[in-house]
Amino acid sequence: MHFVPHFPITAIWPGAPYPRGATWDGEGVNFALFSEHAERVELCLFDPVSLDEVQRIHVREQTDLVWHCYLPEARPGLLYGYRVYGPYDPNRGHRFNPHKLLLDPYAHDIVGAIRWSDAHFGYRVGHPNEDLSLDRRDNAHGMPKCRVADPAFSWGDDRAPKVPWHEMVIYELHVRGFTLNHPEVPQPLRGTYAGLASAPVIEHLKRLGVTSVELMPTHAFVDDRHLIDGGRRNYWGYNSIGYFAPDPRYSASGSPTKEFKTMVKTLHSAGIEVILDVVYNHTAEGNHLGPTLCFKGIDNAAYYRLIHDAPRFYMDYTGCGNTLNLQHPRVLQMIMDSLRYWVLEMHVDGFRFDLAAALARELHAVDRLGAFFDILHQDPVLSQVKLIAEPWDLGEGGYQVGNFPLGWAEWNDRYRDTMRAYWKGDDGLIGEFARRLTGSSDLYSHNGRRPYASVNFITAHDGFTLHDLVSYNDKHNEANGEDNRDGHNKNLSWNHGAEGPTADPAITALRARQKRNLLATLLLSQGVPMLMAGDEMGRSQQGNNNAYCQDNEISWVDWRLSDADRDLLAFVSRLIHLRRAHPVFHRRSFFQGREIRGTGIKDIHWLKPDGSEMSDHEWTHDYARSLGVFLSGEALDEVDNRGRPIRDDNFIVLFNAHHERLDFKLPILCDGCVWHCVLDTHHHAGLHADGSYRGGDAYPLEGRTLALLRRQDLHVPEDAP
Repeated sequence: MHFVPHFPITAIWPGAPYPRGATWDGEGVNFALFSEHAERVELCLFDPVSLDEVQRIHVREQTDLVWHCYLPEARPGLLYGYRVYGPYDPNRGHRFNPHKLLLDPYAHDIVGAIRWSDAHFGYRVGHPNEDLSLDRRDNAHGMPKCRVADPAFSWGDDRAPKVPWHEMVIYELHVRGFTLNHPEVPQPLRGTYAGLASAPVIEHLKRLGVTSVELMPTHAFVDDRHLIDGGRRNYWGYNSIGYFAPDPRYSASGSPTKEFKTMVKTLHSAGIEVILDVVYNHTAEGNHLGPTLCFKGIDNAAYYRLIHDAPRFYMDYTGCGNTLNLQHPRVLQMIMDSLRYWVLEMHVDGFRFDLAAALARELHAVDRLGAFFDILHQDPVLSQVKLIAEPWDLGEGGYQVGNFPLGWAEWNDRYRDTMRAYWKGDDGLIGEFARRLTGSSDLYSHNGRRPYASVNFITAHDGFTLHDLVSYNDKHNEANGEDNRDGHNKNLSWNHGAEGPTADPAITALRARQKRNLLATLLLSQGVPMLMAGDEMGRSQQGNNNAYCQDNEISWVDWRLSDADRDLLAFVSRLIHLRRAHPVFHRRSFFQGREIRGTGIKDIHWLKPDGSEMSDHEWTHDYARSLGVFLSGEALDEVDNRGRPIRDDNFIVLFNAHHERLDFKLPILCDGCVWHCVLDTHHHAGLHADGSYRGGDAYPLEGRTLALLRRQDLHVPEDAP
């Protein structure tokens, strides 16, 4: 039950400039707001039932550019916002407008959704002078409100799973879309944090074998006006407005902060990490013609990067109209405070940074040794959690794959593109394929990083689903209302003979095999594999490769599984458990390609179809689409946490992206070696183990097929996958 105050509040004390935001200390609430250029700040209080503004408090105290006061009569549940006074002079970078109610950048709880109208813009929409004009309409009736949060929560014995990087299997999902159609999740919980913590979902994640869920944006965000006007929504949520508040639309209880904490605690109890996809590169306020909701009205010139000689306009490295100004110490502090809050108060285990190159820009160029990284690396809290970069932005020089510093992992789009192209049958890729399969040492070893710096993926939220990747040659984004102009045009996809759904059994079978090929390659590669939710069950978006605005059946996971879907799910689960059981597939160091400890056995060598080892010049053969790789578990040269040598089975993986069958001669590596087939993607569901083979025997490797063979050794339990 939330506090219903007695208005007017009469006791107003000076308070303190820190901590920022609205902080309940057990006796009252301290309010603190940074604004460097403001001339006056008013704290606005609202009736929790009618949502009418009932009181304005002149915040008189200012310390180090922070405006602050303390209300001893206030309690958790109080609704509030700010009005900030100062010059409205866009040509000088200032956009103060006290007619606009503003959200607290540090609000821990935001209630309600924006109701769009022209009143949310600081200028008169349609005026000949555009944003140089001033709009005097009050927007409070259509604005979300900040709510003072009660931090009390019983974490009990909650502990971070602390999954080692090299053992991670990431599962990217959307909180709403993942459970909205789940028949076993109670109806009131579907599409919410509570739904994600429900028993059927936990059971699915554990059965699948993933170690870490990566949640698409859960920071409070805004649905763009043009999408609402067109009957759509910003489903993905890459439009943040509150960096300390979990989005309320994902709350079943009306208490999003407590519900989020309960979700994290439940996932942790199942041994599953929680990683947040965070958007600190831009906000929902857009460019000079965007709305005034928070930062723009609090201190536009401080919070945003403005064009130096034309500060009316914004530097846009993100394609979203603006870029947050990490050059300003208070803005940088806000981001660091936000990150620490989610770790210390919400117990999350790490972050994936959207368009992370934008955070590294000092003046204009990307600087991977910039202040953002320096502060993260020295921070005793943040330096200990998982940090994953989307290593590019849309500005000049923004593509930075391989250039992030120690301590960071990166989404590796070169892995994605290579694996898609190889299995599609493109020429001249076996060298690139081998580099990506073995952890991309060419990208990550130069500064001392390990194979797990590479987050490998075939698909992600941005692009085709796995099913659509093998079912469509072209994107089909007509439902987005942009005449199919949006989304990537280069998808490296292949429909295998028919565009979209088909009843042709040959095409259907080939598509199913290609999905198995891509998934098996992903899960047998060095690095950290990332699986997109639903790919393990054949989820389709009907050919839409940019479903950011589709909060409907296009985007939601369909839990009504066909027999083929169940087969695929079983295949993926088996692969994940096999990967996790065998250290040779998740090494902590790169392969050396040489004999280890005088064993006479190299840790890896590459095989031609005749069973001999690849020579240097053969990597450049354009026509080659088939190769094999021997992975030695005996030559791991790694130790466990107690310093004991790690040993594993030896494996051979065979790849054939050609359409014709190939008799692949197995190498003679030892006397009497017997190789057991663990999986062959040509067989139905890939689950059939096709006999035993000795060195020198020919393995019948069908066209467009991957096969995995294992030599069983005594040091691995007989019941290992």
